[in-house]
Amino acid sequence: MAHGTFQVPYPVNEPVLSYAPGSSEREELQAMYKKMYSQDPIDVPMYIGSDEVRTSDKRPMSPPHDHNKFLGYFNYGDASHVEAAINSALEARTKWAAYSYVERATIFLKAADLVAGKYRAKLNASTMLAQSKNCFQAEIDAACELSDFLRFNAYFGQQIMEMQPESADGIWNRTEYRALEGFVFAVTPFNFTAIAANLPSCMALMGNVVVWKPADSQIYSAQVLMEIFKEAGVPDGVINMITVDGPVAGDVVFNHPDFSGLHFTGSTTVFRHLWKTIGENIAKYKTYPRIVGETGGKDFVVAHSSAKVDAVVAGLVRGAFEFQGQKCSAASRAYIASDIWPEVKEKLVAEVATLKMGSPEDFSNFVNAVIDARSFDKISSYIDYAKGQDDCEIICGGNYDNSKGYFVEPTVIVTSNPKFRTMVEEIFGPVLTIYVYDANKFEETLKLVDSTSEYALTGAVFAQDRYAISLAKDALENAAGNFYLNDKPTGAVVGQQPFGGARGSGTNDKAGSALNLLRWVSPRTIKETLVPVEDYRYPFHS
Repeated sequence: MAHGTFQVPYPVNEPVLSYAPGSSEREELQAMYKKMYSQDPIDVPMYIGSDEVRTSDKRPMSPPHDHNKFLGYFNYGDASHVEAAINSALEARTKWAAYSYVERATIFLKAADLVAGKYRAKLNASTMLAQSKNCFQAEIDAACELSDFLRFNAYFGQQIMEMQPESADGIWNRTEYRALEGFVFAVTPFNFTAIAANLPSCMALMGNVVVWKPADSQIYSAQVLMEIFKEAGVPDGVINMITVDGPVAGDVVFNHPDFSGLHFTGSTTVFRHLWKTIGENIAKYKTYPRIVGETGGKDFVVAHSSAKVDAVVAGLVRGAFEFQGQKCSAASRAYIASDIWPEVKEKLVAEVATLKMGSPEDFSNFVNAVIDARSFDKISSYIDYAKGQDDCEIICGGNYDNSKGYFVEPTVIVTSNPKFRTMVEEIFGPVLTIYVYDANKFEETLKLVDSTSEYALTGAVFAQDRYAISLAKDALENAAGNFYLNDKPTGAVVGQQPFGGARGSGTNDKAGSALNLLRWVSPRTIKETLVPVEDYRYPFHS
């Protein structure tokens, strides 16, 4: 065993490449996209221990922007595969949990370099194909945020290891940070490749063994993540990737006595159901499971009379329509002061009209397709609902087409009803609803913002008046876990803005910070008396 005190390299955020015309990264990514688009169909297995598992249940993969294009299959499993993944994880646990932290960190630091280097174009291209992200959205997600997660987690994990108690004379107190006893379950969403990788890898970094269920619509890029983990040196059985129906997986996982933790990103409804299931089964487990979840959002933008109009418009366009509004942090409801609304409206309508929509292969497209038919149907139903109401007006977009891909125009609804359905319910698409408030009722409007939604993930306030900013910051204290001043409510950067919200938005355990990693260890305090007493009597016995 190596001896010494080792310092994880100080992390620095991965630079975001521009993909400007003529740049080498643009040419490389375009070439990789075309190669992966036109290559022979692939057959994505489940990864269980050292085995690549294929089944007779083959599910097709297609780009959301070109649903007639066949990219390949992924293999769907059943309860037996979930059980096999659990057994594989438990078999790997003893050795992996005993592995030194520095060795585990080294593996994931290598993975970060692979993401940022050798696999950058491949991971970005797979994200563009699987999730219909444009080149920039893929870059900030798959390349930059993921490499940031891996590097910063390694650094934050070391900080946790260094958190040690004081010792009195003749005593040495110390704390060990053990892996959780059993296996952990990671359930990840389609919208961020970085989240799909971070949830299982951060738990593995802390010594845990993982059963990972990615979203069916993200399997194409999940396959590349498994390639990276394997090349980085993650041992077989530490991260097991299964593609199984959610209830089937849950029935096995949540009834297993060795279940010790859930790391979840997805819908609020599903998370609540899983929490309830875990609670009902609590007597079955060897230990109380850790439950960490980041769920939905109905994220707000508030524009005060003193706000800069151009900044508000840019924040709304980027915040609502980047990645088709399919970010849990996306701006979905906005409150604009009446005295600046005419100018905001004029400029917003003009800017939205410039947004190009189409395949991510064309780098000039700002908007691409929504993820699948179910999402398309849900979003279009909200737009149709708005078209039939008297208390709202669609001022931008409102059209949709699924003949080639699942395309929904960036849509802006203006309503006179602050509790209008699209001001309250999560849509998860390129639909922004605006309520114009009386500029003299800013404080009352803040109370409205705080009480309208069950969620509390992100929010933004635009103002130049410092009194207004201070008032908003206090009034909306519990309305958002990530709060932005004069910026859009999206784009949290690892190491700078740890991400997460409360209320209906999750447990606010802040992915990309030491707070999250602490949930995946079980501390043990050790007191060692250097020279033990040999007489039970205390001085007062004399």
